[in-house]
Amino acid sequence: MLFLALGSGPVAADSYCRVPLADWQPREALQRKLEAEGWTVEMIRAHDGCYRVHAVNAAGERLQGRFDPATLAMVGRRGEGRGRDHRHGDDDHD
Repeated sequence: MLFLALGSGPVAADSYCRVPLADWQPREALQRKLEAEGWTVEMIRAHDGCYRVHAVNAAGERLQGRFDPATLAMVGRRGEGRGRDHRHGDDDHD
């Protein structure tokens, strides 16, 4: 699974991203990246130290993703109806 390859070691279940605010890229950079990948972004917000995105991908699937604000790499994803966080394997009820 791609998401396991992104991790570099153990991560606390309640913490996805630990990036100093000075190192964050602007939301617009993440939106441009996702739109270039065929996503239609509905919302981007800061949440638990990450960027949280609600979007529709090129296949028409509604997605929620968490992105590292410095690298803009995806660190967690959930598809509508799945109800599972693919990185940590836990329910995500924000």
